[in-house]
Amino acid sequence: MTTTSKQIFSTLDADGTLTVEVGEATIADPKGTQVLVKMEAAPINPSDLALLFSAADLENAEYSTGKIVAQMPEPFLSGAKGRHGQKAVVGNEGAGTVVATGDDPMAQALMGQRVACVPGNAFGEYCIADAPMCLPLGDISSVEGASAFVNPMTALGFVETAKMEGHNAIIHLAAASNLGQMLNRICQEDDMKLVNIVRKQEQVDLLKSQGAEYVVNSSDDDFMAQLRSAIDATDAYLGFDPIGGGKMVDACLKAMEQVASSKMTEFSRYGSNQDKKMYQYGRLDLGPTILTPSYGLQWHVAGWLLTPFLAKAGMETVIRMRTRVLQNMKTTFASNYKAHVNLEQMLEKDAAIDYRAMRTGEKYLVTPHS
Repeated sequence: MTTTSKQIFSTLDADGTLTVEVGEATIADPKGTQVLVKMEAAPINPSDLALLFSAADLENAEYSTGKIVAQMPEPFLSGAKGRHGQKAVVGNEGAGTVVATGDDPMAQALMGQRVACVPGNAFGEYCIADAPMCLPLGDISSVEGASAFVNPMTALGFVETAKMEGHNAIIHLAAASNLGQMLNRICQEDDMKLVNIVRKQEQVDLLKSQGAEYVVNSSDDDFMAQLRSAIDATDAYLGFDPIGGGKMVDACLKAMEQVASSKMTEFSRYGSNQDKKMYQYGRLDLGPTILTPSYGLQWHVAGWLLTPFLAKAGMETVIRMRTRVLQNMKTTFASNYKAHVNLEQMLEKDAAIDYRAMRTGEKYLVTPHS
């Protein structure tokens, strides 16, 4: 037997035509450790948008019920050559109810339970997930548990990375996001100092109201002075950046070096020997990362991805992180959403342009059966 499911598909053709549409998928019955989940809620994360739209021109696209046809500009078209002509499913994570299982006892134990999962096609009515990767939610609703993986495990991963690399302080950019607010709460619980960088006064006020001690506004005239002061107070020489493009990574490295250099007793033509590192974990700005090296020679800019981190951290750490998320889903790891949309509403022009903008605190939640 099979299950028929409405599903969001994204197809990029070699001529630059991107088609995102609600289609029909046929899902085979689960086998072994697999479970069939009736998807009830799935967040639209930045990582989903990379596959869903990338840099396609949504302003001038053609819209019809359950369908968007847009043009993909260069260099993004050539850069995605590997997916040309492929009908890709979308949706990293979500939550729903297990309605069928394979014959493995681990899968059968989940029958009828509400779970969070990471199936890769969460923007659909049904999906197949692997039982070991499902998180039973108990009395937590699907809406509350929809974002149980990507943001919570990423925020925890930042703190775990800092500890593994010998740091007791972190800088975080775009810090008023759902993930940023989670990180703020985690750092308070773990006694990890956190320098939050935002770009609006209301975001400063928001984080301050949630107990953040160091919040720096990049729109202020004295931004660099504020940043140096916060780094001096915390010894934050490790940062995490979801923006990608622009000069913010450069500003952070520059401020780190200025603080470190001010503490040197002797001049060195090579700058301070303080290790300075910025991890990029997103591309909210698709433009180039602009670096103007003026921070000595002891610095790094690197990428950070959740899945490789989890593999490196090991199963014991991953289990500990997942347990912590489940126990604190309604508090530390709670997420808020600007709007709930079904599959067709997700592809309406106003909605697509709005959530693709990835504005802080304005995440959308997909509810496929609404």
